[in-house]
Amino acid sequence: MNDQPVGIFDSGVGGLTVAHAIKQLLPGESLIYFGDTAHLPYGDKSAESIRTYSRRITEFLLSHNAKVVLVACNSASASAYDSLKEEFGEKVILMDVIDPVVAYLNEKKFTKVGIIGTKRTIESQTYDTKIGLKSPGTKVVSLATPLLVPMIEEGFIFDDISNAILRAYLSDNTLQGIDALVLGCTHYPIIKNQINRIFNFSIEVIDSARMVSVMLRNILEENKLLNSSGKVQDLFFISEYTPFFGKIAGMFFEGEINLSKADIWSHNT
Repeated sequence: MNDQPVGIFDSGVGGLTVAHAIKQLLPGESLIYFGDTAHLPYGDKSAESIRTYSRRITEFLLSHNAKVVLVACNSASASAYDSLKEEFGEKVILMDVIDPVVAYLNEKKFTKVGIIGTKRTIESQTYDTKIGLKSPGTKVVSLATPLLVPMIEEGFIFDDISNAILRAYLSDNTLQGIDALVLGCTHYPIIKNQINRIFNFSIEVIDSARMVSVMLRNILEENKLLNSSGKVQDLFFISEYTPFFGKIAGMFFEGEINLSKADIWSHNT
């Protein structure tokens, strides 16, 4: 199993932030990435729909012999991770992007932490519940920021439009007095520098990518699943072509990526 790929999925380009961090830490691992661009954003979908999408994508990744399936989407981690573990937990190692952040916050002992994410992630209160159990002394405030994913997916980054939207969200009274901000969506690290600037670099802005990659390395080491074959092949699949997927992928992976359309929804609604 060692030379089998690490499977990663997200609603679109956001999971590429995680894939990139994994590739930096574990360059010897093959990746198979699925961006469900036909259904993005997941953040405004029902929990039942997200579970349906996540189940089908997991089956797709397993059909490509993934040794790990990483749910690199906060909305799917919040809504579908438990059901995926129940159905596929004996077949493959499953990981999410929320638990590593919760563990990190427990180490740091912040006084007040803000969470920004999609409507689905914030409404699920998954972060609030898990942080409350692990770090009861930390006050948690949450704010849904639903325009950010479509903004990023449409290529509005590093410009006046994205700055105006970010300032409107981040000036919300909910976030007053925080000493850390969790980027509760894997799309958001793409605009992390803009977020830092709006806060004048005065707080810690936390994204899950690095934490997830470290946890993945530990899991692979513990299970003796690190790829030592020297054979590496990365595959990227999307369910629908979008104008900016390739452009944003190019920000993280130099040169051409092996990108294909996988129409896994032909017989699945």
